[in-house]
Amino acid sequence: MKPSEEGIIGNKTSSVVFVILGFSHCSDMKVIFFILFLCIYIFTVLGNLMILVIIKMDPVLHTPMYFFLRSLSFLEIYTSVTLPRVLVSLLSTDTSITFASCAAQMYFFLLFGATECCLLAAMSYDRYQAKCNPLHYMDIMNKKVCMQLAASSWICGNLVALGHTTFIFSLPFCGSSVINHFFCEIQPVLMLLCGDTYWNELQIILTAAFVILMPFLLILVSYSLIISSILKTGSAKERYKVFSTCFSHLTVVILFGTAVFIYIRPKSSYSLDVDKVLSLFYSVVTPLLNPVIYSLRNREVKGAIFKIRMKLFHLNS
Repeated sequence: MKPSEEGIIGNKTSSVVFVILGFSHCSDMKVIFFILFLCIYIFTVLGNLMILVIIKMDPVLHTPMYFFLRSLSFLEIYTSVTLPRVLVSLLSTDTSITFASCAAQMYFFLLFGATECCLLAAMSYDRYQAKCNPLHYMDIMNKKVCMQLAASSWICGNLVALGHTTFIFSLPFCGSSVINHFFCEIQPVLMLLCGDTYWNELQIILTAAFVILMPFLLILVSYSLIISSILKTGSAKERYKVFSTCFSHLTVVILFGTAVFIYIRPKSSYSLDVDKVLSLFYSVVTPLLNPVIYSLRNREVKGAIFKIRMKLFHLNS
């Protein structure tokens, strides 16, 4: 292809306006979906913001475990990347999105999602050290190590997001501009590209294997070692507490792990309607559950909430 032709195609591609199909096929349910997603969004944002404030205000919670929980709560607000536009599309007949906005949405969604995968692995490593090496825990998980693990998670997430977004949106689009999804997810956008997308698919599969499967395996290994250690030395009360915590944490990890079934597949096996439902689990349900599973069931967090309420009560009295 001549340079002049490449320039023409590049200009045409950058001027593409996509139409996000969303839940348009469920027109009778739009009001119900709007109320449901609005409630989920409000609860997710307020719940995670509350955790950020509580951990910041209570010195007792200034530990490695709550450092990671605070980082996770910040990440979970990534629902703001997708849900506000979903809410607008449910009330409007205009569901279009510009080329630049679609690329930005994909970038930030991948950034927060990949970062969260790495951060969940760091959190499981922290819990392993706390349960299996309690005497050396604070020496191992010092502030510098915690910062390095968090920074590494963000760097990994940024590399994944930048790589995928750049590769996909640097290729020409042709044919339909309708995205059969409720946001600019990789697979439905990939189906709109011209020509052979083999290398893009291979890149997605390899990256997903590294960013999703590797942390998932590390999490399973960490919690397996924790459970094995507690079974050998812990009391019945300690066993119950650890099993309860591990089960709660693994529930979130498994829900987030549904992304594996979406990303580790060739394009020929995509089922966009099924993928749309699976996407709801890791993009909407998981951020919603984070405040409940990780923090609001936690005795120390409950204690911090009680202390803050007492302070506010004394200030108002």
